[in-house]
Amino acid sequence: SLGTGGDMDRIVIATDGSKPAREAVELGLELAAEHEATPIFVHVIPEIDVMPTSGLGISIPPAVVHEPTDEDRAPLEDALALAAEHGIAARSQLLSGSPAAQIVAYADSVGADLIVVGSRGHGRITGAVLGSVSHGVLAQTRRPVLVVRAARSAVEAGVGT
Repeated sequence: SLGTGGDMDRIVIATDGSKPAREAVELGLELAAEHEATPIFVHVIPEIDVMPTSGLGISIPPAVVHEPTDEDRAPLEDALALAAEHGIAARSQLLSGSPAAQIVAYADSVGADLIVVGSRGHGRITGAVLGSVSHGVLAQTRRPVLVVRAARSAVEAGVGT
């Protein structure tokens, strides 16, 4: 249960730069401010880049280790900038591999009190379908998870822009 006081120290907030992720970042920051917790943004990138293989029988390694790019770091930079605007000291970590598994393992490693993820779920019934990452996180962790749907009304989302 989300108690008040010093119960929540670390909130892991997953972001990939998408609109649902931005909603998760904003809500995670609000919670961090409220509970005086440290928000830690995480973004998961692929471990390997799959290369197109040549049809000429020339052996090209089918996959190479993915080296992080500025583009990979952008979602974390954006989230950190947003935290700074709110005067909140945040941390960030770039992870690589399977998104849900990496988010859960990282949350365990830092002793997160809460994991916040955005959902890209496209269910016709509101909230019926979760995005695969949020679903995976829920399935793999025993920590509290807050799934944020990017469904705030335009009026609410338009404030302060």
